[in-house]
Amino acid sequence: MVGRSPDGALHDAKLLSENPAAYDDAALAGIALLMGVPPGGPLPVDAIDSVRMGTTVATNALLQRRGVRTLFLVTAGFGDLLRIGDQSRPSLFTLHVRREPPLPERVAEVGGRLDPDGHEVAPLDEAGARVVLAQAVADGFGACAIALMHAWAHPGHERRLLALAREAGFAHVSASHEVDPAPRLVPRAQTTTVDATLAPVLRRHVDRLHRALPGVTLLLMQSHGGLVRAER
Repeated sequence: MVGRSPDGALHDAKLLSENPAAYDDAALAGIALLMGVPPGGPLPVDAIDSVRMGTTVATNALLQRRGVRTLFLVTAGFGDLLRIGDQSRPSLFTLHVRREPPLPERVAEVGGRLDPDGHEVAPLDEAGARVVLAQAVADGFGACAIALMHAWAHPGHERRLLALAREAGFAHVSASHEVDPAPRLVPRAQTTTVDATLAPVLRRHVDRLHRALPGVTLLLMQSHGGLVRAER
C-alpha cells in the first residue's frame, strides 16, 4: 500500500491479503497503519481525500471456488452447455482432457424458445421456472445466472426469467443480454455464470469499504488498468 500525506510525502506498508487473526480487511487495516490509527480504532475519514485500489477478491474467489452458490437457467436441451464447452484446451493432443467443473452448482433447463429472428417457437415455461427458482432459494442459493438461445438479440424470455428470479428472492441475478450481449452462447453463458458467482462477493467487499469509509471517494482498478467508482 502507498499513501500520500498532505505534505506530498509517500508512505508505504505491506500486509497479507488475508490474516483473520489480525484484521478483517487488509485494505482497511493498511489505511489505519499508514495513518497511525491503533487496531480497531475509527478511521479519520475527514482526512482521507480518496482511496484507489486494485483488488483480487473476485479473482481469489474464482480460483478457490468460493463464490456464491449459483443456479444456472438455460434453454431446454442445453443443460450440458457449460460442461461440454468448446474445443479450447491447454494441451491440444491430450486424450483425457481434465477440466474444472462448471461454476454453477445447479443447472436447470427452462422450456421455451425464440428463433434467430425473435419469433417464439415455444412459449416460456414460467410455471416450471417458478418451481425451480423457489426450490433453489429454499436450498440456500444466492445467485442466479440466465443464458438463453439468441437472447443477445432477442432478450424477451431472459427478461421475464430475470423478473421471476428476483420475485423468487434471489439477491443477485445475472442475465446474459445484460452481462455479455454477444452472439455465441457458450462464451456468453460462461461470462454470465462468472458474473453471477463473483459479483456478490465483490459487492460485499465494496459495501464493507463504504461502511468503513463513509463519504470517501473509492475507486477500483479494472482489468484494463483504468479506475472506476466502486458503486459501478
